[in-house]
Amino acid sequence: MSVLNRRHFLTIAAASVALPAGAATLTTATWRGQALGATTYMKIAGLGDTEAAPIFAHVEQELVRLERIFSLYRDSALVALNRDGQLDAPAPELLEVLSLADGLHRASGGVFDPSIQPKWRAMAGQGADGPVGWSRVRFDARKVVLEPGMALTLNGIAQGFVTDRITALLRNEGLRDVLMDMGEIAAMGARADGTPWKAGVATPQGEVIARLTLKDRALATLAVRGTVLGDQGHILHPAGKDPHRALVSVSAPRAVIADGLSTALCLMSEDAGAALVSQYAGARIEASV
Repeated sequence: MSVLNRRHFLTIAAASVALPAGAATLTTATWRGQALGATTYMKIAGLGDTEAAPIFAHVEQELVRLERIFSLYRDSALVALNRDGQLDAPAPELLEVLSLADGLHRASGGVFDPSIQPKWRAMAGQGADGPVGWSRVRFDARKVVLEPGMALTLNGIAQGFVTDRITALLRNEGLRDVLMDMGEIAAMGARADGTPWKAGVATPQGEVIARLTLKDRALATLAVRGTVLGDQGHILHPAGKDPHRALVSVSAPRAVIADGLSTALCLMSEDAGAALVSQYAGARIEASV
C-alpha cells in the first residue's frame, strides 16, 4: 500500500475538482477510459502524471476485474451464470452482492428481486420471458444455481458495490478527500477549502429538486423513466405492479445500500418504503417524487 502525504481529490464522470484560492496552478493528473460501460474521467489534484499513473492503473485494473464479475454485456461471471444456469466457485464479490440482495429482498417483502431479468430481457426484445422468483435462486461458496429459464440482473445493487470498492481502493492508496460519481455518488473527506462536498438530485429532464452536502457518505438516485422500454420505465416490479414513485434518492454510509434501497423504493408505497429504510442504519430518503 502506498501512502500519500498531501491532500488529493479524485473525480469520476461529472464531478469537478475544487481548489482553494491561490491554488489555480496546482498540478492535476487526468485519466480517461472506459468503466461500467461508460466513458470515465478521473482527476487527482496535487499529483503529477508520473505519481498518479500507478493509482490510475490500479483503479482501471479493479474496474475491469469487477466488470468481469457483474456485467450483463461482457463476458462475465453473471453472463455465464445466466447462460448456463449455474456457476461453480463464484467470486467472493459475487457472493457478497447476492447476500446483500437476499437481505434487501427479505426486508422489502420481495419487492427487490434480481431475478426480474427475464421480464426485462423480453420487454427489450433480447430474449424469451422466463420465471421470476428470488426464492428459487440457490447460492453458497461452492456454486450458484438458477432454475431453468431464470436469469439475474444485479444492476440495482452492483453499481453501488463497485463504487464502494473503488472508494476503499483510493483510501488504501492514501487519498483522503474524494468525490466520485459512478452512477452512485460517494464522498470521502472534504473539498480543498475544508467545506463539504456538494451534490444535487435532478430529474431526467435536468430539473434539480434537492441539494445536499456529503461527507463519508454515498448518494444513489434512481429515476424509473431514466431508461424507457417502449412506453414503460426500466424498473420492473416482480409481480407486474406499477411503480409508486418516479424518482427516489437515498443516502447511506455505503453506496451499495443506497443503490439497492433506491431501486426498491421506486416500487413501494411511502409507508412501506420508510419502514424499509429504517432497517438500514444511517440510511435516509433525500428526495422522492
